[in-house]
Amino acid sequence: MIPTYDLAVVGAGSAGYAAARTAASLGLKVAVIEGGERVGGLCILRGCMPTKTMLESAHRNHEIERAKEFGIRVGKPKPDWKAILKRKDRLIGEFADYRREQLEKGKFTFLRAKGRFTGPHRLALEAVGKEKVPAEIEAKTFLLATGSRTAKREIPGLEEAGYWTSDDCLEASKPIQSLIVLGGRAVALEFAQYYAHLGVKVAVIQRSERLLPESDPEVGDTLAKVFREQGSEVFCGTQIQRAGKKGKKKRIEFLQNGKKRSVEAEQILQALGREPDLDGLNLWTAGVKTEKGKVGIQTTQQTNVPHIFAAGDVCGPYEVVHLAIQQGEVAAKNAAALVAGREPKERMDYRLKLEVIFTSPEAAGVGYSEKECREKGWEIVTASYPFADHGKSMVMGATDGFVKLIALRQRGEIVGAQVVGPHASDLIHEPLAIMRYRGTAEEMMNLPHYHPTLSEIWTYPAEEIFGKISSGV
Repeated sequence: MIPTYDLAVVGAGSAGYAAARTAASLGLKVAVIEGGERVGGLCILRGCMPTKTMLESAHRNHEIERAKEFGIRVGKPKPDWKAILKRKDRLIGEFADYRREQLEKGKFTFLRAKGRFTGPHRLALEAVGKEKVPAEIEAKTFLLATGSRTAKREIPGLEEAGYWTSDDCLEASKPIQSLIVLGGRAVALEFAQYYAHLGVKVAVIQRSERLLPESDPEVGDTLAKVFREQGSEVFCGTQIQRAGKKGKKKRIEFLQNGKKRSVEAEQILQALGREPDLDGLNLWTAGVKTEKGKVGIQTTQQTNVPHIFAAGDVCGPYEVVHLAIQQGEVAAKNAAALVAGREPKERMDYRLKLEVIFTSPEAAGVGYSEKECREKGWEIVTASYPFADHGKSMVMGATDGFVKLIALRQRGEIVGAQVVGPHASDLIHEPLAIMRYRGTAEEMMNLPHYHPTLSEIWTYPAEEIFGKISSGV
């Protein structure tokens, strides 16, 4: 007899686990199918946690090199690459063990297997290792949450020259002297600075006209300025022509402003994005459609097949963990509605979408950018304030960057915020809290802030916006 479930979750990462936990709490009979070599999901095993652990070591090395600025005499620090990875492996092992325990002790069935659709309501299972699993299962609803993998890019000569992906960087314990980074978004910039802060000569090659092209221009421009000041090369607005080898080094040839240029380094990091990992699922058998490689979804997280949902990197539109978790929870609630014979009503709202880049300085944003606001036809007012003129950041010696607020002119409601600067990943949560309750620049301006703190910097752009709206400027 084939086991039958109310919801079968394919993938046990952040989105899948959140969905399973939520669905089980709503009384659904749930199965979670995980076919990876290790349990934990992208965030724990190859994404957020290992990269931030490694970055912390690199940033500490960089700060020690600056000790003289603060009146501290120390010798030149010497990074121990193997020790950095050993610390990363220890922490990731602990995180992964905890996630495995959550899955094994959850109020659902956890199956270590690879799944493939053999029909709209049936999955065939292939056990991982010596695990015992049924040959097939059936379910009333499904959630696709298999995550993503590094995307391959067609660059002449790159395969022959050889390169690293972000996955390779997590295991690279042998020091290198120089590195070319292809890409200019989060993964590329974080790894570029990881290596730069360990003393590696880094060159970043970005196709778009600036780094972080989805953010407002000053965000990427500020990071490019800091990277260059710290010794890295940054090339934007490029067209990569080919990769190759020159002696013991690897070479990238590209066009910039119509001129032929090239850079050479010991290694190349291909950080030109990720793509949904849908291999082997046989989605066509269930009738699920994809759009540009991603599973197409509605705001209810339903695919074109109403009883099959998707969450996380397989569908996007934003590849960040907290949104993947929300998507999983929305999908689970809507699956419960379907099982109960009701219309799915839970919907995703990206009004409070967050993004953080864990470089130094960090970059973070919440809500809408100026470009997005203007595309919506909103009349907005903006204001910025630099860390270079802020007491606490001056004391810290962390004066690169700024904070920026975007508000609707009509009533001053804050609809977006960006920050490049010290502890941006923490500072961004103040405007997020204001936006959660549709607060205004005036209300933010009037919030008491302790002095001297980094967070009080938000009062300055809030005050400027309030003044502009009040005076009709």
